[in-house]
Amino acid sequence: MSYRVRFTKDAEADLVRPYGLILARDETDWAIAERALEAIRNAIRSLESSPFSYRKATSGNPFLRELVIPFSAAGYVALFEIDNDKTVTILAVRRQREDDYH
Repeated sequence: MSYRVRFTKDAEADLVRPYGLILARDETDWAIAERALEAIRNAIRSLESSPFSYRKATSGNPFLRELVIPFSAAGYVALFEIDNDKTVTILAVRRQREDDYH
């Protein structure tokens, strides 16, 4: 079974955040920012085939899940919802050390 992955507008905006965070530290780190975005994209592609294999975000909703994305020392977490048997919606993407995306 193949799922279509879509993004909310907020989640699309979240994809720009790694650039800002990395470049705020050192504005010459374009390569690191590109690698961060590529790591996020590659991980999100895995949702096309197996979204139920990722951890539940809350105990009350089995369709709300989190995808942990390893990168550097902290990595990222994508909050997503399995809408139906054809669609997954990315709701937010944050660094693992942030907790404001629920």
